[in-house]
Amino acid sequence: MRKAAFHNLGCKVNSYETEAMEQLLEAAGYEIVPFAPGADVYIINTCSVTNIADKKSRQMLHRAKKMDPSALVVAVGCYVQAAGEELAVDKAVDIVVGNNRKKDLVQILEEHFRKKEGVPDSYVIDIADTHEYEELHIDRISEHTRAFIKVQDGCNQFCSYCIIPYTRGRIRSRRPEAVLEEVKNLVANGYKEIVLTGIHLSSYGRDFPEGESVSLLDLILAVEKTEGLSRLRLGSLEPRIVTREFAETLAGLEKICPHFHLSLQSGCDETLKRMNRHYTTQEYLEGCQILRQAFKNPAITTDVIVGFPGETDEEFETTEKFLRQVNFYEMHVFKYSRRKGTRADRMECQIPEQIKAERSDRLLTLEKDMSKSYRESFLGKNLEILLEDRVLVDGKTYLTGHTKEYVKAAVPCDIGKKGGFVTGKAERFLTDEILLLTGCSAC
Repeated sequence: MRKAAFHNLGCKVNSYETEAMEQLLEAAGYEIVPFAPGADVYIINTCSVTNIADKKSRQMLHRAKKMDPSALVVAVGCYVQAAGEELAVDKAVDIVVGNNRKKDLVQILEEHFRKKEGVPDSYVIDIADTHEYEELHIDRISEHTRAFIKVQDGCNQFCSYCIIPYTRGRIRSRRPEAVLEEVKNLVANGYKEIVLTGIHLSSYGRDFPEGESVSLLDLILAVEKTEGLSRLRLGSLEPRIVTREFAETLAGLEKICPHFHLSLQSGCDETLKRMNRHYTTQEYLEGCQILRQAFKNPAITTDVIVGFPGETDEEFETTEKFLRQVNFYEMHVFKYSRRKGTRADRMECQIPEQIKAERSDRLLTLEKDMSKSYRESFLGKNLEILLEDRVLVDGKTYLTGHTKEYVKAAVPCDIGKKGGFVTGKAERFLTDEILLLTGCSAC
């Protein structure tokens, strides 16, 4: 029995694909072991969303080879698509597998071992773009309460700063019947919460043949009906998908989680134009207002890039003012990272790193204040959480979980069990980010 070790870098889609590859290898007789010395094969699912992600991908590949020079090191994923030729001559990497061949990993490995004497030190396995959805599936995940399900791949947006359309290809949607089958299997295996995710989730179904009308909303409605499913959460959405019909339909679903991640990137229209984002700040704000009218106190989170080429002090201040106006629950703040091959990389007026850092710090301080304010809005209210992990605070053990809004809360460790639901009153903060529930009862 060969031993295989995995390391995942990047987004939830990557995490899903890593889980799926692990299960493929397990089914083929491999033993999955920790990413440490002693494995026969090391598979690194790489990321290329930023230069830092590229660097981490290279570091992990070289770390694997150093752990055991005789082991097989396999590079998979987005960094492969972005730097396949470079990796093909990297002596630390034995096999390079593109984004459209992960499902064939077992076959690729077995072919390598059969031909071991005649195989060159490094070779590439088809990193060309694809036009069909690569069918991977899981029946369990390492996290025992919440399952992320990939339903879409690729992106057609071509934002001027982003390499992902080149590494992931054009949009490709998973067949709804395949999604529903996987959801049923996961629920049957005890998972209470499902998260639908994709590279550009809002475009789900747009690539299906003409006359075959299936939208993301259609998929949500079908998944929500799954017997035994308690919660349904959505991955990152584009702002323009939030119409009144979309929000009101979701608000009528008992299992939907009122937690919406709407990608923003900038709160200044001029910056958004240079980014090639396909909405205005007014359209974005209207989407948030629609959600707040349809749901009671929904969690709205976002991504923001600071220091995009040409971002003046005035543009940044416009963004900061807009962020205050929307009043998010959480913001993921990124300093702009140049990506070779993108239009933004060729733009003039690149912003110095020191200015990016200063702007990032300002927004992170704002994010902390807004996030605390949103959590405080739940004090004194009865909340239901799905229990997930144990934590030790001031010498006492608690079980923690999340509300439907993805607010973290804790209960004494003798109440409920992992994977179960507990309700209680939010009395106070246990830590800066965790509410303490009292008067609890297990559901």
